[in-house]
Amino acid sequence: MNELGNPDSKSPENTTNSQAASRSLDLLLDVPVAVTVELGRRRMPISELLELSKGSTLELTKAAGELLDVRVNDKLVARGEAVIINDKFGVRLTEIVSRSERVKQLA
Repeated sequence: MNELGNPDSKSPENTTNSQAASRSLDLLLDVPVAVTVELGRRRMPISELLELSKGSTLELTKAAGELLDVRVNDKLVARGEAVIINDKFGVRLTEIVSRSERVKQLA
């Protein structure tokens, strides 16, 4: 402990805890996750679905210019705008979902 009575960050106990936490995190770094960017959604009856053919267009729930949802393992983690990078689509993140919002998704 330091002179203020707070744990010393360089104490052997804190160093051991920090190393253990680092090793635990290292185990997770190679775990694959599914990242999905959602452009919009659409609900339709099966009869409408069966009428779709090449060239059909679907109107989605999101308006043009509205932020896209970025999901990890189907949980919303961020929002962003569509960009084009070297002839491929990408997403520029403009907001990260707060921890409290992410917790609400678990309920």
